[in-house]
Amino acid sequence: MKKPVFTADGDASADVIVVGSGVVGGMIADQLVSEGYSVLVLEAGLRIERAQAVENWRNMPFENRAGSDFQGLYPQSENAPAPLYFPENNYVHLTGPSAGSFKQGYLRTVGGTTWHWAASCWRHVPNDFKMKTLYGVGRDWPISYDELEPYYCRAEEEIGVAGPNDPELQSPSERSKPYPMEQVPYGYGDTRFAEIVNPHGYRSVPIPQGRSTRPWNGRPTCCGNNNCQPICPIGAMYNGIAHVERAENKGAVVLAEAVVYKIDTDENNNVTAVHWLDNQKKSHKATGKVFALACNGIETPRLLLMAANDKNPNGIANSSDHVGRNMMDHSGFHCTFIAKEPLWIGRGPAQSSCLVGPRDGDFRKDYSANKMILNNISRVIPATSKALQMGLVGQELDEEIRRRSIFGVDLSISLEPLPDPDNRLTLSKTRKDPHGLPCPDIHYDVGDYVRKGAEAAHKQLEHIGSLFMAEEFNITTSLNANNHIMGGTIMGNDPKDSVVNGDCRTHDHANLWLPGGGAIPSSSVVNSTLTMAALALKAADDMSKKLAGAA
Repeated sequence: MKKPVFTADGDASADVIVVGSGVVGGMIADQLVSEGYSVLVLEAGLRIERAQAVENWRNMPFENRAGSDFQGLYPQSENAPAPLYFPENNYVHLTGPSAGSFKQGYLRTVGGTTWHWAASCWRHVPNDFKMKTLYGVGRDWPISYDELEPYYCRAEEEIGVAGPNDPELQSPSERSKPYPMEQVPYGYGDTRFAEIVNPHGYRSVPIPQGRSTRPWNGRPTCCGNNNCQPICPIGAMYNGIAHVERAENKGAVVLAEAVVYKIDTDENNNVTAVHWLDNQKKSHKATGKVFALACNGIETPRLLLMAANDKNPNGIANSSDHVGRNMMDHSGFHCTFIAKEPLWIGRGPAQSSCLVGPRDGDFRKDYSANKMILNNISRVIPATSKALQMGLVGQELDEEIRRRSIFGVDLSISLEPLPDPDNRLTLSKTRKDPHGLPCPDIHYDVGDYVRKGAEAAHKQLEHIGSLFMAEEFNITTSLNANNHIMGGTIMGNDPKDSVVNGDCRTHDHANLWLPGGGAIPSSSVVNSTLTMAALALKAADDMSKKLAGAA
């Protein structure tokens, strides 16, 4: 078992240096330590315990729970803040026409943001990789769906994805292997919703999910706590901490509260070392042979810009001036109503089914695709809030909460942004974190492509509402973030307008990889985590070739 070497002063050397310990960093660390390389993982945030997170959520004020404060229950390192919204800490300062739709809720902690994800594990469809060629908008990938497909299979196996193995229920159906586990069973609401909408041209399919339908690699079977966000209390849902712990068990070393702020390069522009600050604000240096920055779609471009040096005055990996540009997220909105019949939403995990019919088609030349999730999160909290606003008490209050809970519907709609270089992350000139490092500023505009897509989705939702004889039908008017951060280190063949190649290796530095959401050049409308994991595994293979001297 080969391990990193530390000096008496706390400096380190290893074959592989990984910055960030979420699903991407954890998978890379696990693969490369399994191949016999020494691996050091540097994580800016704290190491947390599941039991404490569960207890914190139980004890949060009603207002936080009702407002989906999925950030507040996770303790933050004093020196490595992440966005908070109850109240807002303005760590990420947003400007632009759509600033409010880019309020990202990510964690800086060992295991990453998959501590509080919904565990949706969608693939892009093949046409997502050819947006410019097929529809004349956005960008093409430098790799095809077929090239990434084996890595999708591997990622599904690593995560332990439960999904449908009937091609009629798959999106996409182009697969070389079945899902590792059978799909999460539908609740009554999913079944009945599909029965009502599918005859009218909609396509409700099971959501592929990173949660267990049978015991899987130490995870228990999902028992339907309906608390997936912000924390699965029993660990049936995959979290990035799983791969971190696997890597540690094989000899990788993970340092928490290690804030990387500086990157050294040599005369050939190879990366030679990264520098980090510990919780006592003392600086240390880690040298290595290959480096992966897997901090997330905001923190990775922030670090690259922050680490500018004499040879790279605009930032590491930024000869194209595209680091921090093309920021994307699946801006979305909600549609709620009271149905004509009970649907009993809230049985099972937070999400089980989704409408994917409007996911692809020639309309994408003109406006965004969409997906519509039937949220299976219990409706008791919004039902209670509304019943209290009505001034009800006693038995009338109980009956109204019950009625709204069992008849209530919430659809979550995601839209597809296009990469726009003007949607940009830069470093603040005025705001600093506790280490004195510049905080991120982001300018964001969803663009008319998304706005037109929202209008098309509104018409579909109005029709769906009519099928349920909906009462209190409401579509939220402002777009919300979905925490699927993409684009800030965008992938492409041309070093002049992209940051990394199809292996997530930087054009500027032969031994530096930037795997994860930042590399994604077309957002599709689906959650990005599985694609991030597939890119991580592809990058790990390329790093392995480099270490072996073959690339």
